[in-house]
Amino acid sequence: LVDVNWNFWSCTSEQLHALYLGYGSLAPSRQGLGSASERAGAPRLRPHVLLPQENTQIRDLQRENRELWISLEEHQDALELIMSKYRKQMLQLLQGRKAEEAEPVFKVHQEIESQIDRIFEMGEVMRKAVQVDDDQFFKVQEKLAQLELENKELRELLSISKESVEVGKEDLPDSEAQVTK
Repeated sequence: LVDVNWNFWSCTSEQLHALYLGYGSLAPSRQGLGSASERAGAPRLRPHVLLPQENTQIRDLQRENRELWISLEEHQDALELIMSKYRKQMLQLLQGRKAEEAEPVFKVHQEIESQIDRIFEMGEVMRKAVQVDDDQFFKVQEKLAQLELENKELRELLSISKESVEVGKEDLPDSEAQVTK
């Protein structure tokens, strides 16, 4: 009976550790992606109207992501502490009592196991939310680069148009002078 419980706890500990490592590995990869886009030669020009709004949105998302990471780490630390104390108490209870007295403890154990599964599911949801935030950020960056390029091309067309109008105005007085002679 004790061996069965230790197998469960060691498995749960491994699962918690895997979840913790999974979240830890996300933060550096997100930073690496940002620097890779900068190295790819993405244009740094920004439209004057959209820049302040998008910058504040990006900063807000980054701040919120940092706060979520800190909160997640605190919850994981608390869960590890609770689980270690719970395991010690379970071992003491199981060693000191008969199997029939341990039945309520096993029910609690099963309840805790289901709660741990729910925590893992919530962690997966949080991981997906972070991924969606990152994807949204990169889509905004891509759209911004596209708009900057379009803006630059339109400005070039406008300057060419202005030059041709000025050349046309210069030619007009000369042609009128020739007609009057």
